[in-house]
Amino acid sequence: MPASKFPSRKFVSVDPSNCTGCGICEYACVLEKEETILNPIRSRIRVVRMTPMFNFALACRFCEDAKCVTACPEKALSQSEQTGIIMVKEKKCKGCDWCIQACPHGGITIHSDTGIAVACDLCGGEPKCVEFCPEEALDLVCTDEDAETRFTGALEKLPEATERLTNTVKNKDWKPLLAEAEERSIRVNEKLEALNKKASAKKQK
Repeated sequence: MPASKFPSRKFVSVDPSNCTGCGICEYACVLEKEETILNPIRSRIRVVRMTPMFNFALACRFCEDAKCVTACPEKALSQSEQTGIIMVKEKKCKGCDWCIQACPHGGITIHSDTGIAVACDLCGGEPKCVEFCPEEALDLVCTDEDAETRFTGALEKLPEATERLTNTVKNKDWKPLLAEAEERSIRVNEKLEALNKKASAKKQK
């Protein structure tokens, strides 16, 4: 495999077979990046809910041929030569959304209040979305191939998961399903409590 253009390139990748679409990653991101309102629409990672059994999250991949950078008519976007992280020159950005249209991964968005492009910056190397995901569905990977392998693997598991759910409904054997739901609920509550503590500490500063 050829060496990466960016020596330290890493980006957030999701395993859809573990993602439940809970959206905690969005709130963790907003809590880290915003000063006031915890609105998930301001998140730099976004959850896509396809079906009850197939959900995933999108964040910037710091592409080696970043189409968002070349598409920007104002030359407001650039990349770190080391990590590939997208940097936005806020005074130049006009919020035209050409970068969004050019991105093949849904990894860049326009801030709802400022009208300026924003993208994941890995929170300085320790992304909060990864830290707070209750299902450990998010991780850092180094290549597009790594990300696609995770996604393809989840798609391959989908027929088996569908059959399992169908049999559960047919047999009316709800106990395993309810037990899984209870375990997930506990994990979600634990992460929410941790986020709430962080939010409270932030307000006190």
